Amino acid sequence: MKVTVVGFWGGYPGVSEATSSYLFEHDGYKLLVDCGSGALGQLQKYVAPQELDAVILSHYHHDHVADIGVLQYARLIQSYLGNDVKELPIYGHTYDQAAFEKLTHSGITKGVSYNPNQSLEVGPFTITFLQTKHPVTCYAMQISAGDKAVVYTADSSYIDAFVPFSQQADLVICECNFYAHQNGSGAGHMTSTEAGKLAHGANAKELMLTHLPHYGEVEQLVVEAKNEFTGNVFLASSGLQWNK
Repeated sequence: MKVTVVGFWGGYPGVSEATSSYLFEHDGYKLLVDCGSGALGQLQKYVAPQELDAVILSHYHHDHVADIGVLQYARLIQSYLGNDVKELPIYGHTYDQAAFEKLTHSGITKGVSYNPNQSLEVGPFTITFLQTKHPVTCYAMQISAGDKAVVYTADSSYIDAFVPFSQQADLVICECNFYAHQNGSGAGHMTSTEAGKLAHGANAKELMLTHLPHYGEVEQLVVEAKNEFTGNVFLASSGLQWNK
C-alpha cells in the first residue's frame, strides 16, 4: 500500500500547499481520502483528477472538502475534452444531508453514503469507521489492503476508543493541531502528547503527525510525541510517501 500526503495543514493551506488530503494506492486503484483546500493543485503532481477511482470523506468542514467542487469541474472539463471520464463515487456520511447532496454532479460524480457501523469495501481497500469527538459528525477510518492497515484519525480530540481501533496499525496518521502544553479538547483536536499516547497504547508501528498548526516550531511536535511513543514519529509534508 502506498500513501501520498496531498495536504496536511489544519484550517487553511500554507503557501502553495493544501489542507487535509491523502492519496491511497494499492494494485493500481487510487482512493483519495478527504479533499481539502488546495488539494486539487497538489493532487495533479501525483495523479490526474480523471484517474481517481474513488473519494471518501471524513466530515464536511471546509479544510477537508473545499476542493470537491473543483474536482467535479476538473472531471467535467476533461469529459468535454473527449477523455474517458467515468462517474466518480464520493463516499460520505449522511448526517449532514445538505453537504452530502453536493457530492453528486450529474454524470460526473455521485455521492454514496457509507454506514459507519459497517465495514466498507472500496476497490482493494476495506474501511472501518470510528466516530470521533469533533464539533460536527466526523469519522476516523482504518484503511486496510493486503497485509497493511493504516488508521486516519481525521479530526478529533483524544478519546480512549482510538486505542483498540488503531491496535497494531502499520501507520497512524494522527491529527496534531496543538502542542503539549495546550488543550485541544474544546476545539475537537489533539495535542502532540495525545497523539503519542494513542500510538503507544495501540502498539502502532509508525506515527505521522498531520493537521498541523500554523504557529510555533512544528518540529517540536515530534519531540513531544516521542515522549509517549518510542516508534518512528514524523511530520506530514507535501508529497511525502509511505510505501510498505
